Amino acid sequence: RQIAAADDPEAMRARMVKEYKAELMHPYYAAERGLVDDVIDPVHTREVLIDSLAMLANKHADRPARKHGNPPQ
Repeated sequence: RQIAAADDPEAMRARMVKEYKAELMHPYYAAERGLVDDVIDPVHTREVLIDSLAMLANKHADRPARKHGNPPQ
């Protein structure tokens, strides 16, 4: 509505897109809100992945008990 009501809609749209990108399109916005666990530097990606996978190497999750069997017909 603001764009449609503006004197120069294209300039208003460009300004709003620029503001949106500056304020909301970075990983720290998501981290502040708890949407991501961590923001890592791309240089450290391999190290973080190796550590994370090593931590999960021996993980064993038990399956939940079945409530009902599958009796023969």
